[in-house]
Amino acid sequence: MDATDLAYAGIAEQAELIAAGEVSSRELVDIYLERIARLNPKLNAFRVVFEERARMEADQADARLRAGSSAAERGGGGGVGRPLLGVPIAVKDEQDVAGEVTTCGTNAYGEPAPADSEIVRRMRAAGAIVIGKTQMPEMGAVPWTESATWGATRNPWELQHSPGGSSGGSAAAVSAGLVGAALAGDGGGSIRIPSAYCGLFGLKTQWGRVPLAPQSGTWHGLVVYGVLTRSVRDSALFYDAIADGPADPDTPVVPPSSFLDALGETRTLRIAVSSKLPPSPLTKLRAENREALAETAALLRSLGHEVNEVELDHGPLEPAPEFTVIYLRSLHETVNALAHPERVERRIRALARLGGMLPQGVLDWALGRRAAYAARLNEPLGDHDVLLTPVTPAPPPPIGANEGRGWLWTTTAASAMVAHAACWNFTGQAACSVPAGRAADGLPRAVQLIAKPNEDATLVALAAQIEAARPWKQDRPPGFS
Repeated sequence: MDATDLAYAGIAEQAELIAAGEVSSRELVDIYLERIARLNPKLNAFRVVFEERARMEADQADARLRAGSSAAERGGGGGVGRPLLGVPIAVKDEQDVAGEVTTCGTNAYGEPAPADSEIVRRMRAAGAIVIGKTQMPEMGAVPWTESATWGATRNPWELQHSPGGSSGGSAAAVSAGLVGAALAGDGGGSIRIPSAYCGLFGLKTQWGRVPLAPQSGTWHGLVVYGVLTRSVRDSALFYDAIADGPADPDTPVVPPSSFLDALGETRTLRIAVSSKLPPSPLTKLRAENREALAETAALLRSLGHEVNEVELDHGPLEPAPEFTVIYLRSLHETVNALAHPERVERRIRALARLGGMLPQGVLDWALGRRAAYAARLNEPLGDHDVLLTPVTPAPPPPIGANEGRGWLWTTTAASAMVAHAACWNFTGQAACSVPAGRAADGLPRAVQLIAKPNEDATLVALAAQIEAARPWKQDRPPGFS
């Protein structure tokens, strides 16, 4: 396997090659550091790269293997052993890495973090190497990755288009083969939208499955942390590797399951498909996205699944008032907690001020509506196993499409982009973006799968079936070999 093939192999295959002694962790890290130095200037995917630390950790991983501990270190999933030993993974710049500042895409950050966040700690405990931190929009407040402080991050498939957000740096890095996987976060589609725009697999797990510490109390249940990968198997390995206990004390108890075990499941499912858009003046389902949905529905039928068209009851407004209240209030709380809130960009500061005008009673009302909202939106899943929808109504926007706009334009444009995704943050259930080929202009297409509550593994099994029938892992953006 040459260096380029190894860069695009994905973390599951890389972990196996390292454990078998066919490649060293140091060799893999050096390949990625060379690619980052050469290609990141085109993309602006990484904010900072930990060259010396990554090489040192790679040497330590290789020393463990040379000492004959490979079998014990590898272990299985569920946090046993070190299933990610020697594998480089990038960290979205909303996660703490000890000794490094956490910018959250803003210039308002404070001192370096004293310790790793819980998901980073678990990732390291599983043997992974943190190679750097990826770009995001300010406070993760919009679904594109551009900021006055850190510039614009570009889509490897078309440099004049956005990779989405808020995990746009992570998506661009994985898609361009600058790293095999990268941490992401999803408060309104921020795992699924960048995955869709960049040709990756992105699973937002059930809320409560992945640790949020030390940010456990923020965003009132909208945000889920996770990973962006090149394949379903890569994601399954990662989630099993960090699942070594309850996520947080304030999250619901989530039944344990192994995503790797789910990969072989082939049971026949009843799948509801809906292309109905939530009401929004700027939201229109583009032809290429509609075609991706229709082709995937046909593929699922050919695989033996029952597929039925349904209509979702989104309600009279989009975004839902409940989601909007929680989003604005959470943004206000997050901005106020910054070391230098006065440095936040004008439009994000305006949105945070709006959130500050919402009294506690309004927030309590919105949170209290979660169960009724979820029941209404989940009606098709009463007699179906999975729901199939678009991820986004349109392809990725051009770079700069929203530059210099005020808070009202920004909010309206963002609402249109997250119309199919944000509702599942409010309900808390698992949803994933699955690649669906490319449009005529070469940009990736995707579809979204949504599970019943606590049935993440069903999505993993179904997505793996789709990947087997319509492989995407070896697709590479032109110019990034």
